[in-house]
Amino acid sequence: MNDLPSPLARTAVIIVAAGSGTRLAAGAPKAFVPLGVRTILEHALDGVFAAAPSQVILVVPAGREADVSAMTGDRPVRVVPGGDTRQRSVAAGLAVLADGVDVVLVHDAARALTPPAQFGAVASAVRPGVGVIPALPVVDTLKRVHGDEVVAPVDRAELAAAQTPQGFPRAELVAAYARAADEGVEYTDDAALFAVAGGAVRHVLGSEEAFKITTPHDLERARMILSASASASASASASAPRQARHSVAGPAIPRIGIGTDVHAFASAGMLRLAGLDWPGEPALEGHSDGDAVAHAIVDALLGAAGLGDIGQHFGTAHPEYAGAHGDVFLARTAEILAEAGFAIGNVSVQFQGNRPRFSARRAEAERALSAALGGAPVAVSATTTDGLGFPGRGEGIAVTAVALVHPIAQS
Repeated sequence: MNDLPSPLARTAVIIVAAGSGTRLAAGAPKAFVPLGVRTILEHALDGVFAAAPSQVILVVPAGREADVSAMTGDRPVRVVPGGDTRQRSVAAGLAVLADGVDVVLVHDAARALTPPAQFGAVASAVRPGVGVIPALPVVDTLKRVHGDEVVAPVDRAELAAAQTPQGFPRAELVAAYARAADEGVEYTDDAALFAVAGGAVRHVLGSEEAFKITTPHDLERARMILSASASASASASASAPRQARHSVAGPAIPRIGIGTDVHAFASAGMLRLAGLDWPGEPALEGHSDGDAVAHAIVDALLGAAGLGDIGQHFGTAHPEYAGAHGDVFLARTAEILAEAGFAIGNVSVQFQGNRPRFSARRAEAERALSAALGGAPVAVSATTTDGLGFPGRGEGIAVTAVALVHPIAQS
């Protein structure tokens, strides 16, 4: 934590990260899905620790307790396994509250970009007998429906969209949970459970950034917000007075990465290669568009920066990229490197195959790939293998890429 006074003194935050993430369809529990170069959970932890509570409890899927150790680092976090419902997961967190905690905030890890100030606003408003939720006004026009028939309008002035963290007096929340367990009733959120037990619930203004990452669209929205924030920070640093900036200690040593990709020709479809469509040429098999040139470049860049590989960031665990063109992968990779503090120097890539005939479109391909990487220079060459191997037999294409990146001087 830190030694500064905090509105969250004597306050515990229970982070619920035990959900399966079914609607996100990312092949992993939602909290462990990558958001940029880090996970959803790591971003959520950043916001919580910036708020400086007196205790942080993290509830994760049973069996995943060890997986969070690298994410938490040396920050004091009590990790406990969750239950088969959200309510039981919160109850597991309540069972390990530290002595001296008077206020409990329950927070969804899926609201990973929640501003630290929102935690303080909620905790400060909690009173004996009174729970507090952050909420936003409903801006859409609402209708009451029955089947496909619109029955009546709904007055949105009486409605609000609830967020987390939701805050409560400790003793009364623990008692409310015990009552719900005895009754065997599951509630939609902690505020509903608390209210049924006789507590009052009030609200404070929430934040647009505290949205819940539930679908692939939400995940992409969060990535765009992080990318915009990183770009704004870089711009502010670049425009600061020269005397106010400091370079990183020592030389910024460039780093080199190598990427390879291999795809077989498909029985149907049109070839997408080096950022271009090739009418009349057979497509390549693949989870996305099969652009082996773009994919090899992605691996080379990520490898140079030590940021994993294409499967980690764009593989089958990320259905939002199914069918995406290689230029989408390249643009996102450039963002990932920028977020991690790297700039792209140049890329050289070669593909091996009997087709397509490449020389007439070389400059066009290089321009397309460079544009996708934000202007970084890209050189592409092509060769045959004199009939040797699967490229020589016309079964597919093999690609090798080499990339140079360098750390960006930090202010």
